[in-house]
Amino acid sequence: MEQLIENKLIKADKTFSSWRKMPFEERQVLIAKAAEILKNNSEKFGRIITVEMNKPISESIAEVEKCALMMNYYAKAENILKPEKVESEFAYSEVHYVPKGVILGVMPWNFPFWQVLRFAVPAILAGNTVVLKHASICFGSGNAIEEVLLEAGFPEGVFQNLEVGHKAVKEILEHDAVKGVSLTGSGKAGGEVASIAGLNIKKSLLELGGSDSFIIFDDADLEEAAKAGVKSRLQNCGQTCTAAKRFIIDEKIEDRFLPIFIEEYKKYKVGDPLDKETNMAGMARPDLADELEAQFNRALENGAEIIIPLERISENEFKPGLIRVQEGNPILKEELFGPLGMVMVAKSDEEALQIANDIPFGLSNSVWTANKERQLYFIENLESGTVNINRMTSSDPRFPFGGTKASGYGTELSQLALREFVTAKTVVGN
Repeated sequence: MEQLIENKLIKADKTFSSWRKMPFEERQVLIAKAAEILKNNSEKFGRIITVEMNKPISESIAEVEKCALMMNYYAKAENILKPEKVESEFAYSEVHYVPKGVILGVMPWNFPFWQVLRFAVPAILAGNTVVLKHASICFGSGNAIEEVLLEAGFPEGVFQNLEVGHKAVKEILEHDAVKGVSLTGSGKAGGEVASIAGLNIKKSLLELGGSDSFIIFDDADLEEAAKAGVKSRLQNCGQTCTAAKRFIIDEKIEDRFLPIFIEEYKKYKVGDPLDKETNMAGMARPDLADELEAQFNRALENGAEIIIPLERISENEFKPGLIRVQEGNPILKEELFGPLGMVMVAKSDEEALQIANDIPFGLSNSVWTANKERQLYFIENLESGTVNINRMTSSDPRFPFGGTKASGYGTELSQLALREFVTAKTVVGN
């Protein structure tokens, strides 16, 4: 291990010994200060995001502002980590929540501020310190986050950005100072990191991919559903784990809904990512565009039909595409991470549910219907960490966020995230 990285891990561990003793409310004050810095400089930080990974500047600014919103949520959150009294016959009868120590974050490029802070803020508020291994194209974002926290008054060593490649993750996670890991990324990366953590008996949290369904029934507001569905599929150029990727349409409204949906789809056109009027830009890297194009061709080879062709117009830019897919197409077992959507048709509620669940992933689903009984049927039976009723998927600081099946395990956001990287210590006796 490079001496610089070794020194940072030792520093994080040393800082933890004092940071864990700082009162919860004092940590919250610092989080509020950092939120204010982000909010007041959203355009500056948004530009860093856009320059690094091509996101339209309006979306990048919104990402930074959402981080500030989330941090203010935690700055005002109830302290659920206080010792809890348990009724018993013993004089000592309590549960204490003890922070674990240095937590490694392995984070992706698609939301370079949000993904990092969504993990780091509750972990830090719980008394842990954090080291970040960011995506290699987003080191600028990682450094900017570290600078914001230092400017807000966080002690050095509470949050450190490590400019290392993915090959360094194993050695860092195996280091004695590191007590857990949170990863947002692909299933392959998640499996590799979880296996390293498991072999070393360290806690892991995984937020992995998705192939979310967007189900539209005959009693839905079709105009609203079309707008929300297209936005969910094409924002961030389709590079979102919770993006709507499979549009499951009630056969009774196929002829009415598809024309509205296609018209809305065609409103998204590639433009300059630094122009605030741009609603879609290129993908983050050319190799990611290569992968999406290969997936598109495989889907066609296996019987998919083109509704709107996926047209590549540069090394990393596409005119967004839409395909009709039948059950059994191998593409349904993959995640499409780019501006390509899939349409499927269901003859009944039961078939729509079966199609929605018949994939390896279980991140988030969206159901559009006014019927309360139907809403409850899908709420109870969809296999996913989140079910949205008459709205597109979007994470909210107030609600738990996480997946099931191949979409990972563990909870980010909400009060529950404060207990992800703590040990519940029982204190009992006389």
